[in-house]
Amino acid sequence: MTGSDASSPSPSPFRLAYVPGVVPAKWVRIWNERRPGVPLVLVPTTAADAEGLLREGGADAGLLRLPVDRDVLSAIPLYTETTVVIVPRDHVATAVEELDAEDLADELVLHPLDDTLGWEQPPGRPAIERPATTGDAVELVAAGVGVLVAPQSLARLHHRRDLTYRPVSGVPQSGVALSWPQEATTDLVEEFIGIVRGRTVNSTRGRPRPEADAGRDAGGGSGTARTGRAAGGRGSRAGARGGSGGRGGSGGGGRRGARGGGRPRRRS
Repeated sequence: MTGSDASSPSPSPFRLAYVPGVVPAKWVRIWNERRPGVPLVLVPTTAADAEGLLREGGADAGLLRLPVDRDVLSAIPLYTETTVVIVPRDHVATAVEELDAEDLADELVLHPLDDTLGWEQPPGRPAIERPATTGDAVELVAAGVGVLVAPQSLARLHHRRDLTYRPVSGVPQSGVALSWPQEATTDLVEEFIGIVRGRTVNSTRGRPRPEADAGRDAGGGSGTARTGRAAGGRGSRAGARGGSGGRGGSGGGGRRGARGGGRPRRRS
């Protein structure tokens, strides 16, 4: 290792925040394939703290739940989750494939403080106290205290063998977005935007491609040379045809001259 190599600074990582339930593995894999020299660091955060983390510069971008403050943060909606009700496996709700909000009218529906659906009051009967977290609410469901309505990804995150879930209609849904500070739209942020939007590695959006321009310039020069060679070749062939025509003309003239200078005609 040379002295210049030892003193060269390491590239700054791209810090990606993500909230519970969001799985960024696919996008991280593509990033590592395209930008092996720039490490991607995952920053776990809660849904409630995600916006503040981006505002304070704790991450370059984040996969978080909508809504966000559009006056400060840019956001690209990625998908909307199915809302489900988490119940014990022997609950009567498991007899159907899907429920409606009205089907929960007689249920004690837990409403954790970190709820991500943004409703004032869930359907059904309210609990005396609100659980602190979704994880705590899942524990209460397992204990037979009540049921929990949440995004499907959180039901999977807190999966237990003694619990299951069913889709629920007529209730709010949670949207997930890629978000970043408006004043910090860096080249790395643009790169990650391209990844989540499915742009190919050859996409030129937002990035110049001088090597392509250089290739075109080189191609133009060789094309000029080919044109010159082709013109020269055509000129040579034309000259050759002209020269042979001259030779043919003189030959023809000689033959005609020979015929004209043959036996003299007999006079009568």
